[in-house]
Amino acid sequence: MSQDIYIIDGARTPFLKARNAPGPFAAADLATTAGRALLMRQRFDPDQLDEVILGCASPSPDEVNIGRVVALRMGCGLKVPGWTVMRNCASGMQALDSAMSNIRAGRSQLVLAGGVDALSRAPLLFSDTMVRWLSGWYAAKTTGARVAQLRRFRLGNLAPVIGIMKGLTDPIVGQLMGQTAENLAWTFGISREQMDAYAVQSHQRVAAAQDAGHFDAEIVPLIDRDGTVYKADDGLRRDASPAGLAKLKPFFDKQYGQVTAGNSSQITDGAAWLVLASAAAVERFGLQPLARIVDSEWAGLAPDQMGLGPVHAAVPLLQRHGLQPRDLDAWEINEAFAAQVIACLRALQDERYCREHFGLAQAPGAPLSDRLNVDGGAVALGHPVGASGARIVLHLVNVLRRQGGGRGVASICIGGGQGGAMLVETVQ
Repeated sequence: MSQDIYIIDGARTPFLKARNAPGPFAAADLATTAGRALLMRQRFDPDQLDEVILGCASPSPDEVNIGRVVALRMGCGLKVPGWTVMRNCASGMQALDSAMSNIRAGRSQLVLAGGVDALSRAPLLFSDTMVRWLSGWYAAKTTGARVAQLRRFRLGNLAPVIGIMKGLTDPIVGQLMGQTAENLAWTFGISREQMDAYAVQSHQRVAAAQDAGHFDAEIVPLIDRDGTVYKADDGLRRDASPAGLAKLKPFFDKQYGQVTAGNSSQITDGAAWLVLASAAAVERFGLQPLARIVDSEWAGLAPDQMGLGPVHAAVPLLQRHGLQPRDLDAWEINEAFAAQVIACLRALQDERYCREHFGLAQAPGAPLSDRLNVDGGAVALGHPVGASGARIVLHLVNVLRRQGGGRGVASICIGGGQGGAMLVETVQ
């Protein structure tokens, strides 16, 4: 029998834009800072958690099981298991879903789950050519063999392989994620002007939300070793304008493309956590839930169409509960690319697409504009891949409560051709 999964509380770091150099915080630093602050305000001790689950798409070599590393650093004790999950862009949402499964199976009652990535610290790698040369160098045992190996060396061997570019390239279709957004723009006839207009709107909504203090309750400030304080998401461009964005050149398809750095999500560092609990844990610790996760859904689709993942996950989720997009009080679609979000909205209104992919006689329609990403999204905030799935669930809860309650969906596209969605409703 299914049981309620309650969201008790949540917190995140500011999302810090990568600026062509390693950022001030490692992924474990980000997750530890946000997690400690979140746990300090709870009615239970950290060692009373049943487990810690952390999504991370790009853990560093010294933090491979970063979930365990962070659990120990947060003071959860030796007996609280900590583990790491990876589902590309939805790693943070997968952590929540894994926590839900364990709670419903009776293995856990109280779980800290979330996501993190420090993409500014993605590694530079040696090429295969350089690795083979080094192998030959270390295998050389005599002076003559080493001299011969030196003669084989070429300066081009030192050209680095950019780890994040490999990570953002789909190995099945050989396309960067931005190229898949170009595919959607072509399929749905999305113009450069429409992409840029959506990007400007994202920046404007984030600016308005910051000014109104809508992120204050969820953000835990960061302090680096030099004493610099980071209080807010720093990827926001308050001066973003259609004219300014129009000056940027296409990045992924330089000859024919329309997707630019300005209408794409930013490479970013950040962490987000939620405390999930069963009804028994709520009663035991006297907790006050903010919301409950009603249901979740995962979907697969063609990797070169991955941006439509939110549609493929959300449509069956809503069908299962007899809901239409306009029945929701709020909807978060992670903004991997402006073109991708626009394509999702058009797919939800496209009779042919919905008939071919979901067997629907009528398209369900798109969510209302004033209920979708009301405080902006990843185009302006950034997209620390492992953290975004948890962030949009946390922020969805805060939006719903700010507006007086109700139901909403958080949805995300996933590299590799997948989508994830969660249906959430507030608790009075």
